Amino acid sequence: MTQYLDIMLRAVAVYIFIIIAIRLFGKKELTQLSVIDLVFILLISNAVQNAMVGSNTSLQGGLVAAVALFITNFILKKLIYKFQPIGKLIQGEPITLIYNGSVQKKNLEKADFTIYELEAAVREHGVKSIENVDLAILEVDGNISVLSEDFKTKSRRKRVQKGLGDF
Repeated sequence: MTQYLDIMLRAVAVYIFIIIAIRLFGKKELTQLSVIDLVFILLISNAVQNAMVGSNTSLQGGLVAAVALFITNFILKKLIYKFQPIGKLIQGEPITLIYNGSVQKKNLEKADFTIYELEAAVREHGVKSIENVDLAILEVDGNISVLSEDFKTKSRRKRVQKGLGDF
């Protein structure tokens, strides 16, 4: 029984280590998954590896590690949901990159983004240039949200074309 407790503790320790490492080294590469979801997927896929189960490469050892990860992930998500400071600590907060057409240089450096990456993100949202962006935010999941007058104009034009009027 202590062998399985050891596996559980090792799996949880690796899970927490990966979350901390991702938080420390940034999240800009994460685009669709939250930090917790990414760690969860990475660790579940490795639940039967020796790094977490030690010398026990049995099916039971892998299942014990997987159960420990499921439980830890569930608890962490509940804590984040119920306690906003824990969510901010683990996932971070959104970072404003552009405000009223002006790049927020300190925040850009904090997010470890280059101006070229920011320009590419703006273009991906269909906006010609940074000057046309009202607001661009690096979200906690790694996505960049871009709001602009170009978007409002395009949306308005589409509504008029569909006969929905201009409201």
